[in-house]
Amino acid sequence: MSRIGVMVCGHGSRDAEAIAEFESVATGIRARLPRYDVESGFLEFATPVIREGLGKLHARGNALCLAVPGMLFAAGHAKNDIPSVLNTFEARHPGMEIRYARELGLDDKLLRAAGDRIREALEAAGGAVPLHETMLVVVGRGASDPDANSNVAKVMRMLWEGFGFGWGETAYSGVTFPLVEPALRNAAKLAYRRIVVFPWFLFTGVLVKRIYAHTDRVAARHPEIEFVKAPYLNDHPAVLDAFAERVEETLNGANLMNCKLCKYRERILGFEAEKGLPQESHHHHVEGIGAGPGGAGHDHAHSHGDHDHVATESASGPTHSHGHGHGHHHPYPHAGHPLGPKSLRRGKG
Repeated sequence: MSRIGVMVCGHGSRDAEAIAEFESVATGIRARLPRYDVESGFLEFATPVIREGLGKLHARGNALCLAVPGMLFAAGHAKNDIPSVLNTFEARHPGMEIRYARELGLDDKLLRAAGDRIREALEAAGGAVPLHETMLVVVGRGASDPDANSNVAKVMRMLWEGFGFGWGETAYSGVTFPLVEPALRNAAKLAYRRIVVFPWFLFTGVLVKRIYAHTDRVAARHPEIEFVKAPYLNDHPAVLDAFAERVEETLNGANLMNCKLCKYRERILGFEAEKGLPQESHHHHVEGIGAGPGGAGHDHAHSHGDHDHVATESASGPTHSHGHGHGHHHPYPHAGHPLGPKSLRRGKG
């Protein structure tokens, strides 16, 4: 039987803690999939890059590679940038087939992990504030893809209703709106005794640290409200189980990514101009720089319109292959929103 490799594809970060946490998750995935040859790599800002991991799998004789995106929701990185890297490698190495897994997405395992993180924060906070007097704010990464952003809102609703919080709101760390600080300022007006801020993130990094910093800033203005900062998902056992499940799906034919609300396939309100754009990655200029062994230590800003790596730290895909043109990215239609990404540059986000 031919050897089967697994490639865990991370986004990458200039934050050394984020890289260490990603590597910890990759180690956990290896432990859950001992029958496979597992490598990991990054799209940008860290080493090793994805193609280097693929090269190792190829050199070790893996005829089939199952590539899984290390991302919660499918936006531009999972839908276009990573598939572009995978397609390029496969075209240059015809002896290895690459199958692309779907993103983690909305999954009961991840919701259980999120529930544990929020429960952990509530227990640490102590006190006798009932849940109906507590508000939940779930913070997503934020993307120029409304489908991915809407999924964060659904996560918030499911956690809100699952716990029985008094109210719930959604915020984003960048690109779209509302950003964290405006959202928390509005949340404070509702006069709940306690506000729980939960980052729907896999790993730490610039964005998670910014979320907590903005929380502290709003909390200082509202001493009458208790702000509780919940930990992000990280290497929760249920997260590792979800990764392993995505890998197995690529072999049993259930690897179904949501395409109905994809702005690259359908005419989505406000994003009509992006349907059918050509598929390509825009990350070549930052591939392999930054954190990790062998990183070039490159540390200046790269601005890509709606995908600003300062304001937002930001294939053969068997079920979801489509276009995404960049210059470097198609302009985000609401980039000038008063609660959106430009407010970060004014110091108001």
